[in-house]
Amino acid sequence: MNINHSSTGKEIEPIALAIHELVNKLPITMRTKNSTGVRIEEGEVLDYDYTGPILEKVLEEGKKCKTTPEEGPYKGTPVLVVPLTENGKVICAIGVVDTTKGIYSDIMHITKRPELKSESSRRDF
Repeated sequence: MNINHSSTGKEIEPIALAIHELVNKLPITMRTKNSTGVRIEEGEVLDYDYTGPILEKVLEEGKKCKTTPEEGPYKGTPVLVVPLTENGKVICAIGVVDTTKGIYSDIMHITKRPELKSESSRRDF
């Protein structure tokens, strides 16, 4: 799989679906710098021509953004959007929509494993 700044929604669908599974099927949005992308909910692609204000902001600024959109299909729902970069250039943005209203983010923080002290123990995993 080769993702670049012009990959289409169809081309980025496999990685977006994989991320969707990793986050227990929370809604996922993803688009590339020069093409619209996908919106995924409940294991299905709802839109292959998707963009959103937070995805666009992250593509422009190149920094992660944790906020609650004021417009679009996820208005009023917390989102976390991160850039994917290659050689210092943003090629796409990937967003997780926290439909748990923040519980998902809180649980991830609360259950975070403590740092491992020994370098040798890191290799066991």
